[in-house]
Amino acid sequence: MATSVAGTDWDLLSSYAGLLSLACISIYAGSHGSLSTRSTRAPGAETEEEEEEEIDRLSSQDAYLFPVIGSAVLFGLYLIVKYFGKEWITWLLQWYFTIAGVGSVGKSLIALSRWTMGQSRWQKFDKVQFLVLKGPRELLSISLRTPSLFLIPLGSIPSVLYTFGGSATRRSALLTDLLALSFSHNALSLLKLDSFKTGCVLLSGLFLYDIWWVFGTEVMVKVATSLDVPIKLLWPKSVVFSTERGFTMLGLGDIVIPGMFIAMALRYDYHRTSQRVQQANVSRVYFFATLFAYVAGLVATMTVMHVFRKAQPALLYLSPACILSFVLTALARGEFAEAWAWTDEAGEDKAESKSLARPHTNGKVKDGDEDAVGQDIVTDATTTSLAEAEPLTDQETRKRPKKKRA
Repeated sequence: MATSVAGTDWDLLSSYAGLLSLACISIYAGSHGSLSTRSTRAPGAETEEEEEEEIDRLSSQDAYLFPVIGSAVLFGLYLIVKYFGKEWITWLLQWYFTIAGVGSVGKSLIALSRWTMGQSRWQKFDKVQFLVLKGPRELLSISLRTPSLFLIPLGSIPSVLYTFGGSATRRSALLTDLLALSFSHNALSLLKLDSFKTGCVLLSGLFLYDIWWVFGTEVMVKVATSLDVPIKLLWPKSVVFSTERGFTMLGLGDIVIPGMFIAMALRYDYHRTSQRVQQANVSRVYFFATLFAYVAGLVATMTVMHVFRKAQPALLYLSPACILSFVLTALARGEFAEAWAWTDEAGEDKAESKSLARPHTNGKVKDGDEDAVGQDIVTDATTTSLAEAEPLTDQETRKRPKKKRA
């Protein structure tokens, strides 16, 4: 939801432009963060030893439930604010986002550092492992490159200043934006849709959700303006960043929800490139089509808000813009059936690594599989442990603890 107060001048227009820029930067970074290292790795390049564990995608069933769960949470917050006051729930949420912000900002700083240095240079840093053991069994393993040991504590500074700082920094717009940008970046990197069908279901459901709670009731506006937590982007209504006139505001939901659809379009662009016999540079046609549609939708939201001097449900404009951009682009390229049938399953990457263990049964390799196993060990650095230890059975492989990565 976007909100503003009356005023037609360059100060207000600059505020709209700043808010639009922050939203687009957040979606661009988060979309590229959603790419798996396998999809971006150059042919023949070594894999990263600490590649992240792929999480399951959001399905159509999840998308159908999203507006229902969101409505229940939103209305619950409204009842608390209305009948019990906003002080204690604001205090509780501020502590929650303060703790979450430490990890979120730290993770975003690590991603930014890795992108700035390049993957090959990042891998040259020493790796530090923290193990939690119970007897001989490994319960938890966290791998960090040495710069992460500095970046994670550095990431705690915005959260500490936001909650415990003086009057000049406590809950300031700058710190709110830093925390909100990190939350949206990590949300887009982790929350992934499994298909364009799921994306269309999600956007359509939240299109109706946003219209009802903004136009049909006072719930959305009441909650958004009452809770002082970093779940929104702020920009001062001033060319010189003066805060006298207040701020324009954009909720993180209006960034993350369309951003998930845009991030999926980018992954589909990489998928299309991977299917070519001769892989060239990635043509990010679906990504840019949906991103430009998002910009157009957000500009339309701000224009209507500015003209009618009333808060607008941003998804009223963003959802149709993103869906139409995908449909029209796919139809124009003659790829609609293929794109609609495509599924971005996390299991594809897992199956690739699990297939290496299939020839092994009780420590034995089936006849005819020796060459295939040897080739996999050479081409995939993540399986070097197969050459260094006795082969595991399928049952033992499944019991192996998952590793987390910072």
